[in-house]
Amino acid sequence: MEYRNLGKSNIKVSEISLGCWTMGGRNWSRGTSIGWADVDETEIRSAIDYALEHGVNHFDNADVYGNGKAERMLAHILGSRTNDVIIATKVGHAWGTAAHAYEPQHIRHQCEQSLINLKRDTIDLYYFHHGDFGPNDQYLEDALAVMHRLRDEGKIRTIGLSAYSNADFLRLVPKIKPDVLQSWAHIMDDHFIGAGQPVRKLLESESMSFVAFSPLNQGLLLHKFTAKNPPEFVSGDNRQDKDKFSKAALEVLEPRLEKLEARFGSTTEDLARVALQYLLHEPVVGAVIPGFRNLKQVQINLAAQDKPLTADEVKFVRSTINAK
Repeated sequence: MEYRNLGKSNIKVSEISLGCWTMGGRNWSRGTSIGWADVDETEIRSAIDYALEHGVNHFDNADVYGNGKAERMLAHILGSRTNDVIIATKVGHAWGTAAHAYEPQHIRHQCEQSLINLKRDTIDLYYFHHGDFGPNDQYLEDALAVMHRLRDEGKIRTIGLSAYSNADFLRLVPKIKPDVLQSWAHIMDDHFIGAGQPVRKLLESESMSFVAFSPLNQGLLLHKFTAKNPPEFVSGDNRQDKDKFSKAALEVLEPRLEKLEARFGSTTEDLARVALQYLLHEPVVGAVIPGFRNLKQVQINLAAQDKPLTADEVKFVRSTINAK
């Protein structure tokens, strides 16, 4: 396993790390489905044990994943190993009784509850989970001040920013000065980290790292789903009713995946390697954090370690998947 520093911090993480969103199970936040179905803790334990044995040292979590369930499950499984790994978690989507999740007292409460959940004294990387700081960013100054106090108190080591638009990143990075940015990135949409793109330029100029969630585009890049039999997801699963899983979208994607299979191999491990190493080819990427629900998924993802793509292969993958 290769390891990379996260920004200017002295935190070094495995290139292929693990995202813990699925561990929260089915869940809703303010009326929106944000969870996953069919999560079994026994399977999760086997997967985490395997990951640790094969060099994974970075787990990405959030207070809203199962409303703390994912944090507590991770701590339970890690046990005495909890201080041997890098744990990231986030604040921002679980509002509780606050008027806004970025009220400073709410941030402090959520941080301290996450520490209890994780059975730790310090969170290695603490993210703002989104870029909405209220009208005219009214909560930003006080939210950042409490983050700095939490860092001074030793409750967090470094500050990250997760967001979902160029505008949020470009507006907030100069004020927050995070070491790490996080958002989605995958072959079908790598606009945050693509050469010459605004956020990529910001990452380079500020010596920040990018942590990529959904690197497999929720399984689409593994050719798990077919147009002949489009997936149906149960209530409480965030993938329900998303257009990218529709018959029409799969009809476009499938022949492109078949071209990748012809060049790189047709196994799930082959396709996972292409998807993960495509992102890791970019030097601004500190880690990819694919989700998982069982041991097999982690084995598939870790089969991609130490198998980089060449520059020509990256160009082939990009042109194939994004063909007009």
